[in-house]
Amino acid sequence: MQYQIETATGQDTETIVQFQLDMARESEDNKLDYATVREGVKAAIEDDSKATYLLAKAPETGDVLGCLMLTTEWSDWCNAPYYWIQSVYVRPTARRKGVFRELFEFAKIVAQSENAAALRLYVDKNNNVAQRVYQSLGMHDSHYLMYEL
Repeated sequence: MQYQIETATGQDTETIVQFQLDMARESEDNKLDYATVREGVKAAIEDDSKATYLLAKAPETGDVLGCLMLTTEWSDWCNAPYYWIQSVYVRPTARRKGVFRELFEFAKIVAQSENAAALRLYVDKNNNVAQRVYQSLGMHDSHYLMYEL
């Protein structure tokens, strides 16, 4: 592994908040509310049942280069959890250098260690760059559509 993959702590809150604000702006041209995102990140870091953030850090400096959030959903059909990758962000200067690949591989190990039925994510239908990255890692379209209210 080229990067250190670690679980986020409270000290990482501001970095993750900034990543989420940047990700929403870059991928969906969406300006999120800082205070709301900060409280959401804090809640997840403080309560593992909500989510777990994985961070990729530069081994020389410890700088956070990217992150993703893992959440779970219980499947009664499979009697196993589905793991979801969410809130993916890699600093622009660290893109195309394997940061997300290492985060993804670590998330895959976590999911497999919990006997997950699947490792899933959703992506904006117009984010073709991200879709190509996910496909290059062996992921494929699901036969499910997503709806919301």
